[in-house]
Amino acid sequence: MELKAGARLRSAVCATEVIVVRASGNDVDLRCGGHPMLPASEQRDPEATPDEDLATGTAIGKRYADDDLGLELLITKPGAGTISVDREPMLLKDAKPLPSSD
Repeated sequence: MELKAGARLRSAVCATEVIVVRASGNDVDLRCGGHPMLPASEQRDPEATPDEDLATGTAIGKRYADDDLGLELLITKPGAGTISVDREPMLLKDAKPLPSSD
């Protein structure tokens, strides 16, 4: 799937929803819970569940990034699935430290 900044996606197997913050424009096999992400306009199968090894969950307001791909996602709705590219989990992006005030 070719991702563009601003795109809204949802998981096919849990409640997770994301916004693409940064994308390189390349084809990416973006998944949640081991299953391909869907456009936000598509409905998920309510009977589907995340793969056991990709069910660590997502937290609202957190950002996940893959710097090698130039991809960054913002979680807008948490869920049970793990965000991954192919089957490699994406890393939680660390907050930038604030400058100290003297």
